[in-house]
Amino acid sequence: MKKEKNWKLLSSDEKQEARLTHWVSGGGIKFATAEARKAYKQRAQRVKDILQLKKPDRIPCFPQVDAFMAEYAGIPYGDFLYDYDKTEQAVIKFHQDFQPDYSSGAGAPGKVYDRLGMRTYRWPGNGLPMDAKSYQMVESDYMKADEYDQLINNPEGYFMRTYTPRAFKALKGFEMLPSWFLTMEFPFIPMLTGPFAAPPVREAFKALLDASQLTTEYMGTMARISEKLTGEMGLPAIMGGFGKVSFDIIGDTLRGTKGIFLDLYRQPDKVLTACERLLPLSVNLAVQSADMSGNPFVWLVLHKGADGFMSDKQFKKFYWPFLKGLILGLIDNGCVPFAFVEGSYNDRLDTIAESGLPKGKTMWLFDKTDMKAAKKKLGNFACIGGGVPTSMFLAAKPQEMEDYVKNLINTVGQDGGFFVSPGADIDMATAENIHTFIDTVRKYGIYS
Repeated sequence: MKKEKNWKLLSSDEKQEARLTHWVSGGGIKFATAEARKAYKQRAQRVKDILQLKKPDRIPCFPQVDAFMAEYAGIPYGDFLYDYDKTEQAVIKFHQDFQPDYSSGAGAPGKVYDRLGMRTYRWPGNGLPMDAKSYQMVESDYMKADEYDQLINNPEGYFMRTYTPRAFKALKGFEMLPSWFLTMEFPFIPMLTGPFAAPPVREAFKALLDASQLTTEYMGTMARISEKLTGEMGLPAIMGGFGKVSFDIIGDTLRGTKGIFLDLYRQPDKVLTACERLLPLSVNLAVQSADMSGNPFVWLVLHKGADGFMSDKQFKKFYWPFLKGLILGLIDNGCVPFAFVEGSYNDRLDTIAESGLPKGKTMWLFDKTDMKAAKKKLGNFACIGGGVPTSMFLAAKPQEMEDYVKNLINTVGQDGGFFVSPGADIDMATAENIHTFIDTVRKYGIYS
């Protein structure tokens, strides 16, 4: 999306409207036919309508399918991550056969992770069997308990020289990188350039260059998939960017679950200071990702604020201020915060409801949260959706799926501002249940 010259002078409402108008119009997309363009605009407009708490012609349905696409195509999930020709075939086959209104994701670049020696996850083909259905996060204290001050004083430097060498085997040489602050005066230039002669640094940059080529290969596949799904089939992509809450950056990525929750008791002030320091960086990164895609919807994958991870008092002190700050920062930049609420947020709904978030600016996808309660407490200012257990896609009978989705529509979706979606990505399912899921929304989700 090309921003107007006076972009910084626009209000947040004007910025969001500009982003949404660009997205709904299909700006920058080469449509193969007039029919594809028309279908795209109609589907995108439905999402804009529900965001703004309106009633479109019918309720949108977001399938959110991942590993099932590989299974449906008859290939191991590992092939979905490594053989990009098979990835492309599997993704297109799923969308052609099931005819959803919106596109689902398309795996991940396993070759890139391999070349970088990524330690923070295991995936099919690296640490897991090729036919495994998902990823596994490898938690560890990649940041030590006594390193908060280093993170707070220089987050970018800490991630580059301390976290990265620990988390990526091939990038260990980054611990030798100098500070870019040395560029301020010419006598310091030799101090800047000298370390790049060291073999570990050269090897790390060689790994990055190799990974960039592998990424280009993967992105070429993604571009072909997008051309088919969006350009030919008229399917909008819902996810445009990605963001994380400060607490989850520390708890997921740096300290791990054990480490972060020990820190809440042993050094709570350090945790708060670090969260505050990371907030503007998180906002900027999320906005940049939306700028790059031209899609205003920024997914905020919420983890450690869920019920059961911390008390409500701790949530209000350590998690919510930074989630709210991230949400408001995105809104200020015209983006749409799309919170993917993993687990349950039943104990958190009142805090969100009483927070004063602006009306018609946010979307919330709930996993195990009571959808009636979410609608009652958030529905007057926020678009909500989700609520279909992923287990049903594999274990339920088609009639049970139809009854569940129909009841969800009747009890939560009648006033608009609502979409139907599984509570998380679908890795295992029966084809009949996915067909039933999509068809039921189309049959019963029509507004008169």
